[in-house]
Amino acid sequence: MTENDGRSWTFLTNHARVLMVIFENPEVRLRDIAEMIGITERYAQRVVAELEETGYLTHDRVGRGNHYRVSPTVGLRHPREQDVQIGRLLDLFSASSEPSIGE
Repeated sequence: MTENDGRSWTFLTNHARVLMVIFENPEVRLRDIAEMIGITERYAQRVVAELEETGYLTHDRVGRGNHYRVSPTVGLRHPREQDVQIGRLLDLFSASSEPSIGE
């Protein structure tokens, strides 16, 4: 892989990807999150815990699984982006969103 082939880095972090997966499927299992993103289940668990600690997620136990809730009004973490709510990012990158090019 060369530096210019576009695969050496991505714009979205694993934290953003985990949050998007949960946003689209609140009952998703950690095992499935890990598989969809290409990370280990243990790392997925750590990311979910960090997202909960910082207020982006909450969860309720439902049977043997979890039901997650994303808090869309929490701001992004970078000091220059704290006024941008995470819900805007999720709406932008959600698979269920319609493209708004040309609006």
